[in-house]
This record gives sequence, structure tokens and C-alpha cells, in this order.
Amino acid sequence: MFFKNLTMFRFPEPLDFSALADLLPACALKPVGPLELASRGFISPFGREEKEVLLHQLGNAIWITTGGEQKILPATVVNEALEKRLEAIAAREGRIPGGRARKHLRDDVLHELLPRAFVKPSRTDAFIDLQHHLLVVNASGRNAAEAVASDLRAAMGSFPAVPLNAEVAPRSILTAWISGEPLPEGLSLGESAELRDPCEGGGRVKVTDNELLSDEIHKHLDAGKQVTKLALVLEDRVSFELGEDLVLRKVKFLDGAMDEIEQAGGDDHRAELDARFVLQTGEIRRLFTVLEQAFKLSKAEG
Repeated sequence: MFFKNLTMFRFPEPLDFSALADLLPACALKPVGPLELASRGFISPFGREEKEVLLHQLGNAIWITTGGEQKILPATVVNEALEKRLEAIAAREGRIPGGRARKHLRDDVLHELLPRAFVKPSRTDAFIDLQHHLLVVNASGRNAAEAVASDLRAAMGSFPAVPLNAEVAPRSILTAWISGEPLPEGLSLGESAELRDPCEGGGRVKVTDNELLSDEIHKHLDAGKQVTKLALVLEDRVSFELGEDLVLRKVKFLDGAMDEIEQAGGDDHRAELDARFVLQTGEIRRLFTVLEQAFKLSKAEG
């Protein structure tokens, strides 16, 4: 279990999570009903089979997981069944139903098909960092991450978490780093970036597997393009792509970090999961501290 994307939220201090384990069962995932399109709720970080364990705390980090069930009902299947229903009515009554009647017929078709639709399960992992007052969600999209924050809000009654906010424009910082300005201690450039023309309708350039401090890149910078995504490495232990939205994507734990897992995990599966969780929360905390200083990240207000 390693997070591949990091969308982070800050919450004010102090915030009490001592009752969270008792609150989550009321918001646990329930199987999607026969006439429902979707269902979501909390599941055990260790899998859906362990229904009694809905969070796992190690030190100052709480691991939570939300699960979902989504009915798969392609529009083509619905439309085909609706057309057959309309053809039967036309043949029987010699007329084609109007708009309102067609809507009612479509609803009838959906109710008939939903109980037979396939169900697609999903899960989203997250952890609450009690040390830095962060919610870290393994999601690359803001909507998916916000859904986890909303689930916590529903369980706790109140959870005033807000997305990371930089007091300095992230584009300007990212652009400065590939313009030759020194990076924060511990960070180094990767080999990919995305540059955009800030003008409306301006062009976009993607660079992959390339030296970023190069004449080619400087030509784009001289033309006015700014960096919106940048590949970075933290101390040869974690690589990632940082966007101007302050979401970290393509997160990968490198050999230096993975060697510690092999030494700590042993043969026990639960011990290995704990070792992975401790490793990644530690690395993410160090990474957050670097970004907090570089981008002057605002604290959440209570």
C-alpha cells in the first residue's frame, strides 16, 4: 500500500480525533441497493473483509479508507432497451410517445436494468497527520479527494479542512527552479515538465526524459512560457510530479526507501503493511515540510 498521488488538506489545531473510531461505523460502506446507482462509506484499510476495523493508527498518523460501489450501466444498453420499448408502443398504438412519456419510459427501463447491472468496487486511502494537521488523500483529482474530506465531515459532524494554499504563485516558483535558481535543500530536478503560455489560448509544451536545465527549455522560458508541472526528487528516496495546483502525482518510493521496508517488514503481512505505512508517512511529512517553506503554505484557520 503506497500512495501514488497526494492531495493534501490542512485543518486547524487543535482538532480531536479520539472518538473517530467510534464514529466511523455509522458511516461504513453499505452494499449498493438494487435500485441505487452508487454507494460509498468507510471500509477497513486492511480490506473489506475486516469490517470491524475502520481505522488504523500508528503514532501520530491515522490510516483511513473510503470504499465505493458503482453500478455499471452503459448508456448504449439503456438506449437500446428504450428504443425497443418505443418501437413496441409505436407498433401497438400507432404513435411515438412524447418527451414526458419518453422520460417516464426511460426511468422504467433503468429500474428494470439496475438490479442486473455489474457493480464496480473502489477504494481511496488517506491518512490524518496529527503532527502537521494534514489530511493526505491518495487521489490525483480534487473531486475524489474532496469526497474523502466530506466523508470525514459527515462522520465527525465538523471537519474544517481546506486545500493547500500558497502565498507565492506556484507557477513562479516552479519556473524559477528550472531557470537556474537553487532548489530547497534535499530537492532535485527530475526529467519531465509541462510549460504553458500564460496568454489565453496559449500553447503547451510537455518535456519528458530530458535535461531540464538546457538551452531548449530556456528558449521556451524566454518565449514567456511558465512551468505548470515539474518532476522532482526528494533525497533520492521519493520521486514525484508537482503541479501548480500543489497536487503531487506519479509518486514513487525509490530504492533507498524501499530497502528499509525489506528490512523492517519480515514475513508477516500486517507487519509489512505497518512498515510501509510508517515509511511513507515519514517521507510525506519531510516532503510537506520542504514544500511548506518553499511555497509559504498558509495554515488553516480555526
